[in-house]
Amino acid sequence: MDSMTMMAALLAFVSVAGLGWVFAGGSSSGRKGTKRLRSISQGTQLKRGKRKIAALDQAATRRKQLQATLKDLDEHQKAQRKRTLTLKARIRQAGFSFSPMAFHITTALLGLAVAAALFVSGQKPPIALAFGFGAGLGLPRWVLGFLRKRRMKKFTLEFANALDIVVRGIKTGLPLNECLKIIAREAPAPVGPEFRHLIDGMAVGVDLPQGLEKMYERMPVPELNFFAIVLTIQKKTGGNLAEALDNLAIVLRSRKMMREKIAALSSEAKASSMIIGSLPILVMAIVYVTTPSYMSLMFTDSLGHILLAGAAVWMGIGIFVMVKMVSFNF
Repeated sequence: MDSMTMMAALLAFVSVAGLGWVFAGGSSSGRKGTKRLRSISQGTQLKRGKRKIAALDQAATRRKQLQATLKDLDEHQKAQRKRTLTLKARIRQAGFSFSPMAFHITTALLGLAVAAALFVSGQKPPIALAFGFGAGLGLPRWVLGFLRKRRMKKFTLEFANALDIVVRGIKTGLPLNECLKIIAREAPAPVGPEFRHLIDGMAVGVDLPQGLEKMYERMPVPELNFFAIVLTIQKKTGGNLAEALDNLAIVLRSRKMMREKIAALSSEAKASSMIIGSLPILVMAIVYVTTPSYMSLMFTDSLGHILLAGAAVWMGIGIFVMVKMVSFNF
């Protein structure tokens, strides 16, 4: 009986000790597991925080780089605009290749020819020289400016289609240089010849930004300036070039629609200014044809010369003001 009691007591002690060890060991391992889970979660949160900080730093660096690029481009374009206003640049922009010296010689010969023709017809030397000076100084520059604006307008109308060629080519896997070559071959003038000059320059070692800079000097339109800015920024900061050029093409077409809308809304004012400006000249011509003796004093008498000069000055001022009122730079 005693042995049986001792065995039961021993078994009870072992059972109680085993249960105590199990509970003590389980709570310890549980605390260790909890601590491990906490450390893992804290490490994960720390890694996430570091990733967010790295992403923010990268975005801030890219923003600063973009701002510096835009600032450099703005300063560079201010100096570039001054070069596009020279006589040599305007001759190239009109599509000609003669030198400024040849232009000056032509204007001088034209002025002398007009003065000589008026002098032979019986006009006094001061009047002949005044008309000759005006014709030699103003007429060639007006013709050059007219041809320059017409060529730039043609370039602007076709440039959006050229951008579509670049976008489709890049989306299909073609490099940018191949897309530019396609434009040079297939685009109508003046877009095709200008891109051909760009490709020829790149073939002899000129990089793309420098080639676009020279191209802008030959064709100073805002659309080409936007194209150069997009390529320069994309080259320095990266990004989806096809998407950027596609957005640029949409912007250029929107500008074209806005320009046409402005032209339609201002057509009535332009027609009125043309009628008002030409009416005094037409009236003078009709009076001179119907009654020459009534207008002959204006060309033979010194007081008539003064009146004609004053009328010309005031008419010129009025026409200049009307042109500025109906002209919209967009």
